[in-house]
Order: sequence, then structure tokens, then C-alpha cells
Amino acid sequence: MTISEGIQDSFHPNSETFEFIHKDLIRENQAIKLAVVTQFFPPDYAATGQLIEELVRQLGKQGVNVHVFTGQPGYAFQDQDAPCKENIDQVKIRRSRTTKFWSNRIRGKAFNGILFSLRAALHVTVACRRRNVLLLTTAPPFLPVLGYIANAIFGISYVCLIYDLYPDIAIDLGVISRNNWVARLWQRLNRLVWRKSKGIVVLSPAMKERIINICPQVAHKISVIHSWADPEKIVPISKEQNWFAKEHNLVNKFTVLYSGNMGRCHDIDTILEAANYLQNEQIQFICIGSGAKRKQLAKQVSMLGLDKNFLFLPYQEKHVLPYSLTACDLSLVSVEANMDSLVAPSKLYGALASGRPIAVICPKHSFLKQLIKTAKCGESIENGDGYGLANFIRLLSSDRQTAERMGKAGREYLQSNFTPEIIAKQYAQVLQKAIF
Repeated sequence: MTISEGIQDSFHPNSETFEFIHKDLIRENQAIKLAVVTQFFPPDYAATGQLIEELVRQLGKQGVNVHVFTGQPGYAFQDQDAPCKENIDQVKIRRSRTTKFWSNRIRGKAFNGILFSLRAALHVTVACRRRNVLLLTTAPPFLPVLGYIANAIFGISYVCLIYDLYPDIAIDLGVISRNNWVARLWQRLNRLVWRKSKGIVVLSPAMKERIINICPQVAHKISVIHSWADPEKIVPISKEQNWFAKEHNLVNKFTVLYSGNMGRCHDIDTILEAANYLQNEQIQFICIGSGAKRKQLAKQVSMLGLDKNFLFLPYQEKHVLPYSLTACDLSLVSVEANMDSLVAPSKLYGALASGRPIAVICPKHSFLKQLIKTAKCGESIENGDGYGLANFIRLLSSDRQTAERMGKAGREYLQSNFTPEIIAKQYAQVLQKAIF
């Protein structure tokens, strides 16, 4: 049984029946007057913002009345401010004033997040008079507290969308200790926020189990809704016909791609170890993106004499992604061994849409391992097994038919489970429950 079967009909309706069901769905969703509050939104290239844009567009198409409050670009390709008011399809966008103090530093990001939250509090006060449900993301991590306050004062329902689980991530990374007063206060606030919420959306089964262990009382209100990618925008393109592959001299090389954030929660060491095993073979690694570990990786590549094996590029604009994601023969996705229940890599879904096989570096019991096995789209490699990753790369480089079969299977799995339309319906179900 696929993930999407739970929301699909058990029969094959004709076009008239399908149209009736679609109109009925829109009528139900029109009762939802949703305010989405999130710090990141395009033109930011942060993955959370890109996903929220696609989600609210699709919710608007499905009849939900959506209003988004967000910040000015903090991770955009250009420094210019975005419009304070903007309408995209059926969605109204409102942006706060600029918040860009020391945005490349942890303390600066925290300060910017606090400023955005204060401005968002004023917006939520107004939204409570016109909306009947709030969707608050964990960007910044403490934003859902606004939902708790708004519910206490105005009685409005709210749903928490948890991208990353804090303060647990900071604790596991050694940034703060488990007994630190900030950590204890934060965890207490989390429990208060979750208990009062009408729904909690997490991105993986492991994250759901983690929250249940912290606060068993909220188990019944947690929904696992995966991230997604649009298979109509990201389509398989042969490297011979891909301008991005041509521009970076990748057409005639077996290319292994890591695209996205190279942050503290991602396993980069296993990739480096595999590259070291393959340094004398015709394998090209390309890393697109940024993050806390990017400079460290580039430095280690140079120290090991692997410069000719690696190409480092910055984040690519959204219209380039269909070409950059398909300019490879294998995509890499990774999480650190102790981070599986705290984060869920959104880069996986774009990789599935690209029609390329995937190697996921993750713990033995990760949900990613099961997903890859079910989709038959690649291989899962345990953290630290650089030799195993190197051998999988060798296998695919010598057996292009297997690579093509895996890539096709992954794309078909995405089309059945993780499209914007399918995922938006799952969000709409959660929001429907929140307003009744």
C-alpha cells in the first residue's frame, strides 16, 4: 500500500464524477480562512520558503482562503527588498520590514527570528479577526508560541508545522546542554504549545515518535505529512540535452550530486570518504549549496588532493533547479546518525522527481531507509560506510540500465505519493479538523 492510498478513492471515477468530487472538495475547503506565518518565503531560496509557496498556491487552488505573513528576503540571490504586499494566484502575501542583521551568524539569525516574531505577533492580532485558523511553522523555531498566545487571548485555532525539532537539535549538536535553563524552558513551552494546538504536522514517522516520547498526550493530533516536489516542473532531462551539464562539463562524466544545505545535521564525512576511495576513477562529485559544513568540506577536499574530483557551486535560482537536479547520474541525501528524528531532508523529493537514482546516507533504522527500499529507487548507506557508498557508485557507473530503472521507479513513487496536489489535500484535512 502506498502512502497516498489512504486519501485516494477505492474506485476509478469518470470525468463527471471526478469533477463533482473536486467541486465538493473546494466547497468544503472554502470554509477554511487560513493565516500562514513563516519567516521565509520566495524570493528567499531557503527550502522551507519554497515549499510553503508551493503549498499555499495549491491550497488556494483547492478552495482555501489563504493569507501569508512572512519576512523580507534573508537568503535571496539579490539584496533588494520584496514587495510588502503581493498577490500570487489566490494567495495574499504580506511581508514585514527588513530583518537582515548578521544573517550569516547563529546569533544574528536568532536575533532576526526574534524581531520577525515580534512583528508577526502584531499581524496575528489582526488576523485573528478575519481568519479561523493559523498555520505556524518552526521558521523561526519559537514561532508556534504565537499560536498559543493567540488562542489564549482570541480563542483562534492553530496548527504547528514542525520542520526541525528544537531545542533537541541544539542539545544533540552540543550547542547547549540538556540541563540548561533555556533548554528546559523551551521544552516546557513546546509541550504547552502542542497541547493547545488543534493539529501538529511533522515530516517523518521518526519525528512523530520523538514528539510522542516528549509529550504522549498529543499523539492523537500528530499527522505525518511528507515534503514534496512538483513532477511537472522537475522532469528528467538527458545530460546530452541539459545546458547546465554542458556548461559545467558533466556530460561525459559519471556525476554524483549533492544539492542543498550542507549543515550541521547532514553527514558530509561519509561522502568525503567515498570520494577518497574513488579518487583515481572517472567520478565527478558536484556540491551545490551552502551551509555550516561547506567550507570544512572544501578544505578537506583540498587537503586530500581531491580538487579535480569535486566541483562546488552556490545555490541555484528556482528556474535553474530542473536543470541542475538532472545534470547528474546519482543524487545524494544525508542526515547525521543522531539527527534522523529531528530533521527530514526536503532535497529527497526533488531528487525523486529528477528521475535519477538516490543514495541516502542515514542510520540503520531511519524512515529514509524504508522509503528508498519501498520506492526501489536506490540504496541506503549507513553513516560512516564510505566504502559501501563508493561501491554503489561503481555499480551504477558500470550498469546504466540499473541506474535508469531506479530513477524511473523513484519518479513514479513521487508521482503517486508526494506531489503538491496530494500533499495539499492532506494539509486541508488537518485544517478542516482544526476549525470544527
